[in-house]
Amino acid sequence: MVVKNATVCDVNGQKEVDIRIEEGVVIEIGTDLHCDETIDAAGLYFLPLFVDTNVRVQDSSLNAKNIKDLSDEALAGGIGHIVLNAQSTPAIDNEIVLEFAQNGLHDLKGAKVDLMLNALKEDNTLSNIAILLKRGAVVPYMSTIAKNDVAIKIAQYTQMYGVTLFCKAEDNSLINSGVMLEGDVSSKLGLAGIPDLSEVLHVSRMIEIARHFKIKILFKAIASPRSVFLIDKAKKEGVDVTCEVSIHHLSNSDEACKNFNTTAKLNPPLSSKEDMQFLQEALRTGKIDILTTLHQPSSPLNKEVAFYDAAYGCEGLKDAVSIYYTKLVKSGIISMQELVSLCVKNPSKAIGQSAGEIKVGERVNAMLFNPDKKVVMYEKLSLYCGEELYGKIEQIFN
Repeated sequence: MVVKNATVCDVNGQKEVDIRIEEGVVIEIGTDLHCDETIDAAGLYFLPLFVDTNVRVQDSSLNAKNIKDLSDEALAGGIGHIVLNAQSTPAIDNEIVLEFAQNGLHDLKGAKVDLMLNALKEDNTLSNIAILLKRGAVVPYMSTIAKNDVAIKIAQYTQMYGVTLFCKAEDNSLINSGVMLEGDVSSKLGLAGIPDLSEVLHVSRMIEIARHFKIKILFKAIASPRSVFLIDKAKKEGVDVTCEVSIHHLSNSDEACKNFNTTAKLNPPLSSKEDMQFLQEALRTGKIDILTTLHQPSSPLNKEVAFYDAAYGCEGLKDAVSIYYTKLVKSGIISMQELVSLCVKNPSKAIGQSAGEIKVGERVNAMLFNPDKKVVMYEKLSLYCGEELYGKIEQIFN
């Protein structure tokens, strides 16, 4: 098969070429290639499949069916590799649950699925990190509800195994009673707020732990511009820390919570409009390293209730590439090449892998993306329901 006249866009840039594919492998990249089976891809992007290292299964309920459904949905949305968030029910914090989850990975036909381990057990004591890493978990995950002595032990294991620590910065005493960002909107709605200090305080603390132990930390789903500033400052000082932000926090503010819209109840909570604009500028200037859909689907039963009682999270996988393209590339915040780095190269690097380049001799994990075709979102539990988005995936090569 030859894909003709495609605009190949990867981490090295973009160019209009033909791609010859045989048995799932890129055999040749050039011009004026011929074959009996051809696809005319004029005007279409040929992109590597995206990677998302922060997704959850339906209702965070860990079972084989939910893993399969998630894998299928991810691939249909242009995401070829996902890492399950370790905060599931049951949590991946022991060998039995890890093996149970791994059994659900057999014979998947959708996106590749990897598992992270939860470094904390339910009682906030340390899980058996060494065993879980040896048995196939790709990275440890910790919430900063961990006390200092436990956090230091987790850092030491991270140092010993040379992996990246996935860290969710939050303060248990500040998040327990709140349901959205503390600010004008929460006051008008009469809802208890969560101060952004809940995140900022622990980003600062974990930066110092990373500095001391010389470990790699990826801060997951950052929402505060102050946190982004602290992480960027630490990077310039030589600390190996990186920053992940969700597409929702880059394109929505806490005003989405008006009328008690439970779809906008996220963890971390959506920021103010001013902070959202600061995050967009941080993305534009290269201070954000990784993007995520923060996909956390819930049954209507858990969303169509009072805001205070509603589950956290919204859907984001099914039309992920269209959302990224519309909100970030077409709007002029970043280029398509930068999007590939943020959604392929950098998240892959965080789990010790390499991706993001279309080259001869490699398996073709790619998609044909039509940037001009318009699609309308119909997912009720998506923040973009009813919106007209740009871009449609025409074909997946996997």
